[in-house]
Amino acid sequence: MDGRSLRAVGWARSLPLDTQVKTARDWARAHLAELGWTRSAPETVDDVLLVVSELVTNAHVHAHSTAQLVMSWDNDCLHIAVHDTSPVLPGPRNPGVLQPGGRGVLLMDALADHWEARPCPHGKTVVACFRPAAQGDA
Repeated sequence: MDGRSLRAVGWARSLPLDTQVKTARDWARAHLAELGWTRSAPETVDDVLLVVSELVTNAHVHAHSTAQLVMSWDNDCLHIAVHDTSPVLPGPRNPGVLQPGGRGVLLMDALADHWEARPCPHGKTVVACFRPAAQGDA
């Protein structure tokens, strides 16, 4: 194996509009447990699950779309990607104190090590990267 080789593991799930966001969180938590993160990086697991909830909710509520959720781990970063059919990229908003929404970009900035939104031919994909606390602090 040369130095450019990469080993990755991943999972994908389609979450139609009638799917509860809890289903996405439970699915993600099970795969994080497979990686051992629920034991070794519980704070990061909480951050990942909050971002999964946010992205799936946005796909359902704002894009009126099925959410295509993909998780992949490349031994450096856990990539959380959610695709929906809306071409509108997320942007910062100034939510009022009593407004229930409008904090997604703030959450992504605060919780993910890195995130980006990419336009696609049939919508967009938002990708967030998470490193376990021990790696992120190194």
